[in-house]
Amino acid sequence: MGRGRQKAKHTKVARELKYFSPDTNYSALERELASASERASAEDPWAEYASKYNSDDEDED
Repeated sequence: MGRGRQKAKHTKVARELKYFSPDTNYSALERELASASERASAEDPWAEYASKYNSDDEDED
């Protein structure tokens, strides 16, 4: 395929992506964002090990 045809197809796809506005499912978006915030607020499973093995002492070298 020549560069002209390739560029024309790419331009067509880019134009469709730019100007096409799909219907947004706000309830699905709300569920997804709510589940993401629940995961973010969960306790860090490695916090116990971090506090046990990480020391603030720089003199140990």
